[in-house]
Amino acid sequence: MSLFNKKKRIQYLGFNDFWFSVIGVLSLSLIANYLFNNPSERGSIDLIIIGWFAAFISTSCDWIIIRLILIFLRKKYPSFKDDFKRIILLLFAIISVILLVDLTMGYLLAKFFTLLGYSSSHMLLMKVLLPVILIVIMIMAIYEAIYYNVRLKKSIREEEQTKQVMIQAQLDTLRNQAQPHFLFNSLNTLRDIIDQDTKEDAKDFVDNLSGVYRFIIESGNANLISLQKELKFAKAYIHIQTERFGNNLQVQWAIPEDQLSALIVPMSVQLLLENAIKHNVVSKAKPLHITVGIEQDNLVVRNKIQPKSTQTPSTKIGLKNIEKRYQLISSKTPIIHQNEGYFTVSLPLLQPTIEKS
Repeated sequence: MSLFNKKKRIQYLGFNDFWFSVIGVLSLSLIANYLFNNPSERGSIDLIIIGWFAAFISTSCDWIIIRLILIFLRKKYPSFKDDFKRIILLLFAIISVILLVDLTMGYLLAKFFTLLGYSSSHMLLMKVLLPVILIVIMIMAIYEAIYYNVRLKKSIREEEQTKQVMIQAQLDTLRNQAQPHFLFNSLNTLRDIIDQDTKEDAKDFVDNLSGVYRFIIESGNANLISLQKELKFAKAYIHIQTERFGNNLQVQWAIPEDQLSALIVPMSVQLLLENAIKHNVVSKAKPLHITVGIEQDNLVVRNKIQPKSTQTPSTKIGLKNIEKRYQLISSKTPIIHQNEGYFTVSLPLLQPTIEKS
């Protein structure tokens, strides 16, 4: 890998370490020069510079070789489970490289000063190599900490993306489940119209039903929809039902204007209205009253329980579908309550920040 390839540096090191390497080599060479060769024992500035230059060469060699080994080990052991093995091998490499390079350079430098007539007895290489090794290990620890942090963030990001894909797939399945459920109940209604009313009524129902399905298609693949749009869809559905039931079906809408921008699961209100009509008597003797209003940041759909003598077989899809979609999208869930002869469902009104990312 080229030392000057910025993209490769970031890929295998986690950051662009150009200036970190420059400053690190210069600093370490000054420390190594002081440890290996005490400048106070030399009689000229020339010898001090020669000593520093030798330390700079050995430090540069240490840095470049260890850095290349570091990159090689990261390529060979990229997984988190191999971190311990990779770090142990890196520690072994650090000690081996420093011993080989610094002992060789120190020996050559000692010989050089001896030839010039200077004493080299102060160069106790094995003793001063320990602090150099510790310093290099600390520097490599910085590399490892940055690399671990970058990989951890990447792993979390990939996990979140995978989770989002799975959630989206589940939402798509539930959304696609709701539409056939609507069609199933609409066909049952159409059958009743054909049995009880004229062909013209059946034709009108089919025409209005096609308009409702056009709205479903236009809603696209949205996981959340504005309350305003959802109510438009729900009212279109009720308009179809009133053609069948007339004044026997009465829906009261009590929605403040300032709540229309809130978000809600698509087709949820329509499904609740549909269930109320499906499972209760709707007749002149027993008109079905349904109220749709707002209570404490919830859209509440409430109807009087008027059970039919012969119940239509229930698929039990509607409410479960709504509950599952809310669980996937937000931390809030619908509340279903039945008491005093009324069936009530509260749907949380969401804001854009509440939707799970």
